[in-house]
Amino acid sequence: MRLFVSEGVPGCLPVLAAAGRARGRAEVLISTVGPEDCVVPFLTRPKVPVLQLDSGNYLFSTSAICRYFFLLSGWEQDDLTNQWLEWEATELQPALSAALYYLVVQGKKGEDVLGSVRRALTHIDHSLSRQNCPFLAGETESLADIVLWGALYPLLQDPAYLPEELSALHSWFQTLSTQEPCQRAAETVLKQQGVLALRPYLQKQPQPSPTEGRAVTNEPEEEELATLSEEEIAMAVTAWEKGLESLPPLRPQQNPVYSRLRQWNTLYLCGTDEYGTATETKALEEGLTPQEICDKYHIIHADIYRWFNISFDIFGRTTTPQQTKITQDIFQQLLKRGFVWQDTVEQLRCEHCARFLADRFVEGMCPFCGYEEARGDQCDKCGKLINAVELKKPQCKVCRSCPVVQSTQHLFLDLPKLEKRLEEWLGRTLPGSDWTPNAQFITRSWLRDGLKPRCITRDLKWGTPVPLEGFEDKVFYVWFDATIGYLSITANYTDQWERWWKNPEQVDLYQFMAKDNVPFHSLVFPCSALGAEDNYTLVSHLIATEYLNYEDGKFSKSRGVGVFGDMAQDTGIPADIWRFYLLYIRPEGQDSAFSWTDLLLKNNSELLNNLGNFINRAGMFVSKFFGGYVPEMVLTPDDQRLLAHVTLELQHYHQLLEKVRIRDALRSILTISRHGNQYIQVNEPWKRIKGSEADRQRAGTVTGLAVNIAALLSVMLQPYMPTVSATIQAQLQLPPPACSILLTNFLCTLPAGHQIGTVSPLFQKLENDQIESLRQRFGGGQLEETFDLKAKTSLKPAVVETVTTARPQQIQALMDEVTKQGNFVRELKAQKADKNEVAAEVAKLLDLKKQLAVAEGKPPEAPKGKKKK
Repeated sequence: MRLFVSEGVPGCLPVLAAAGRARGRAEVLISTVGPEDCVVPFLTRPKVPVLQLDSGNYLFSTSAICRYFFLLSGWEQDDLTNQWLEWEATELQPALSAALYYLVVQGKKGEDVLGSVRRALTHIDHSLSRQNCPFLAGETESLADIVLWGALYPLLQDPAYLPEELSALHSWFQTLSTQEPCQRAAETVLKQQGVLALRPYLQKQPQPSPTEGRAVTNEPEEEELATLSEEEIAMAVTAWEKGLESLPPLRPQQNPVYSRLRQWNTLYLCGTDEYGTATETKALEEGLTPQEICDKYHIIHADIYRWFNISFDIFGRTTTPQQTKITQDIFQQLLKRGFVWQDTVEQLRCEHCARFLADRFVEGMCPFCGYEEARGDQCDKCGKLINAVELKKPQCKVCRSCPVVQSTQHLFLDLPKLEKRLEEWLGRTLPGSDWTPNAQFITRSWLRDGLKPRCITRDLKWGTPVPLEGFEDKVFYVWFDATIGYLSITANYTDQWERWWKNPEQVDLYQFMAKDNVPFHSLVFPCSALGAEDNYTLVSHLIATEYLNYEDGKFSKSRGVGVFGDMAQDTGIPADIWRFYLLYIRPEGQDSAFSWTDLLLKNNSELLNNLGNFINRAGMFVSKFFGGYVPEMVLTPDDQRLLAHVTLELQHYHQLLEKVRIRDALRSILTISRHGNQYIQVNEPWKRIKGSEADRQRAGTVTGLAVNIAALLSVMLQPYMPTVSATIQAQLQLPPPACSILLTNFLCTLPAGHQIGTVSPLFQKLENDQIESLRQRFGGGQLEETFDLKAKTSLKPAVVETVTTARPQQIQALMDEVTKQGNFVRELKAQKADKNEVAAEVAKLLDLKKQLAVAEGKPPEAPKGKKKK
């Protein structure tokens, strides 16, 4: 790999220090280039530092390059480091940029310089002092230390700007500055000139705005327009003038997702995972067969996604012959290669039902506390983990007969034997990929202590049959075959499925999930596929979100708190508004929270007043002033600069989406819309249309350019708000090729003379009383009142019979929550989680069961005491 750096560029300090730490673990060629040298062929502006990987890919971000070198050194990511990096980018850098500019460019001294950065320095010092550790993330040096040291070194290497009272900061800075990699980095970048070495670089930067006292907010600030070169403006004008003729031929693809707008051959799929104990249990509860319960909930899920306009090529399911065929084939390959072995397990068998009992199908008395409804894996009362054969007075949940202990054979996947292959694959895949930090961290945490063999069979009837003599009455454990569902769903979509799933050289696989599903996609399926040795396509980019909270707490079906997928369509708020807001607050990098007040504000400000206002005004000006035909446009230098600014923001949108930063790319759309609103406001076409010929021509140019920006926004909006996008395109009568392709340049897609359709408002205002009503409806108030009433009356036997039970949907929601929490507890046990963690989750499960009993009108069971001897 090759690292490009330049003297006098501050971002080169931390990357050189990080590269020095990785010396010996990778061969790195360091090239010193001029600050104006363009080392990346597809960038029009000079950019350093840059790391060119052996694959030919480039890393531009200082933090990303440092992270890459640290990962090569065997460093494991952690949440605290990620928090420091986010703080460095959002809080420290703006303050530090101002301080360095005042010092080097404006020649200021003392507090005039230190005042900008004092708060940030104090924050670091207090953090180090509070945790009483030598480094930012603990006892050992981390990525955060090197990135922050590199940012601070040009200023703090002068003792005048390192306050003596900040002793912890002083010690930390001196410790790092005396390390050899940091010393070499400083010598290379500053050349013994100190901070003055940065003058040529800083003189080319815009004067920073003061940061002291600025409120910390998650709201986007008004963007300051970037400085443009004449070349950039000329290129933007040339692309604009080519218009529709520069669009390539359309691919025969449907549905608006970003990759299709780029004309990439895309397969977009999802489905329901339908096998396993949970399905059998739910079927018993509802008096249905497992197949009937799966059919019921598959339709419910499909309807939800359809309402939200999620444009899957196929929304499939795992209960298909293709699932059986592909899962059994992968198993046979693993078995043949020695990655599956048998072991004897003591298990309860029901003679009446003639089968061994899985955990959920046996209950009995807890051997620890005497609770009579303990399950075969744990006691919901005392929280102790249980082996099913330890239960006293066990009963089969199906027929209530007493099972007997018998030995049975099970199959285990030998993950330890596959661990080296997995490590080698991860070593090839992770560098330069777009795996989210949490996905990498969770994967590494599982590998840290070594993988353990995992049982892949269960004593159930509902599942993929095990194709092995002696195992005819068993099925595959759902965690083994669920992820194979992606392959079988594709096989049900096309008989060419192997061109997608056995073609890693030509297919990039992106997988999206919540972070609790990461291990099955990053470890279990890759191990199975690598062991099968059949050239399977493995995940290239694993995108995991953090958690979305609700208002000041968490979503909870059992308490009726929060809006869930099947409830959103009953709120009266269109699906596109939900899509916009949920993507606007998408938990990328850290947890986020849904807020009704914030939903109202974003709808009324960003959608109604910003985006909707601009697009409606642009279209209305065409209709009102020019008879519905786009007027002639004679671009002035100011117009040409606007073209270039829109082009830059469009290219930023592409860069963000290519890195799967979905939330941030949405802000690029809103930024372009704000530029458009400001453009209209400054030029006032509604006044110019009444003036001289030159004024009327100017009104035409402004209107024509504005309606073309609206057309561009309609295409950029497609992945986010497909219905709104289609509405804008219908109103503007946008030519079909322009609706389906999004290039990296801003084109004139509505030339002079183009006739638009009828223009109407896109969004409606959300009112406070409407939102307050929804807040009350989904805040759990009614359900909690019902529970309180039941709790008070359940202690009086004479009153219990008169208590009205909760509504069926509330009871069903509670039953679902009990099932979900029970699954979670069992999964914790399977992962051998800490017993305290398991106990806490068991306590939650017990509470849910009490709530369910109350909702059903049953008195909560009084705790049983020990019998006296």
